[in-house]
Amino acid sequence: MRVRVLFYGQLRDITGVTSEDAELSDGARVEDLFERYGRKFPKLAEFRTSIAASVNQEYAGWSAQLTAGDEVAFLPPVSGGQQTGGEMTAAQSTTAEGDVIQLVREPIRAQGLLDALKAPEDGALVVFDGFVRNRFKGGETLYLEYEAYEPMAYAKMREIGAEIHQKFSVHRVAIAHRLGRLEIGETSVWIAVSAAHRGAAFDACRYAIDTLKRAVPIWKKEFFAGGAVWAEGEMPSQEAISGPGES
Repeated sequence: MRVRVLFYGQLRDITGVTSEDAELSDGARVEDLFERYGRKFPKLAEFRTSIAASVNQEYAGWSAQLTAGDEVAFLPPVSGGQQTGGEMTAAQSTTAEGDVIQLVREPIRAQGLLDALKAPEDGALVVFDGFVRNRFKGGETLYLEYEAYEPMAYAKMREIGAEIHQKFSVHRVAIAHRLGRLEIGETSVWIAVSAAHRGAAFDACRYAIDTLKRAVPIWKKEFFAGGAVWAEGEMPSQEAISGPGES
């Protein structure tokens, strides 16, 4: 059977592969596919414990069985790092609740998003604005580049919005993330939540950014005068990556 294989971030740098087709025996599992590439690229095998896999844009366990036509992506830790709207060129969605979810390659237009979120029944709107700083581990950052597994990232951002409505008493949610090159001071991720009361808005906004940094397949590369490095990230939760047959 034939499956489609994708690599992102530093895994793509190791393999030199963005996407390609692979032939597997019937009944092969995710781990069988990874072991094949690990034998070909020994450095890739060293990342086994810090890699997540997805099948058809959903996190999957290593023992998940594959079928013909599956799309399998191997994903380095997402660009969470340490926890301490724009012109739509990738994807945008407005949900039934009036939420706005964006992946954009132009500056995020915060004012337009704020105007879309406010309503007469609201009494609070909380914003998280994450932007590019000029230092990273003692080095001077020149600029950043963000890349994403875009269909899956978009779906996971929509899931976060839906979870927020289930967990918190809020009205509307906006989540926007930049892709491509960002200069110092530019906003990379922008989240806002409107609600009748401030407590729910604060809690939901914190939940949104923390979950996004753990679960959405977006990666950050820092560029310096002497080179570049992929930022250390966070693994998805075990609940997110466990697939059928995983304990």
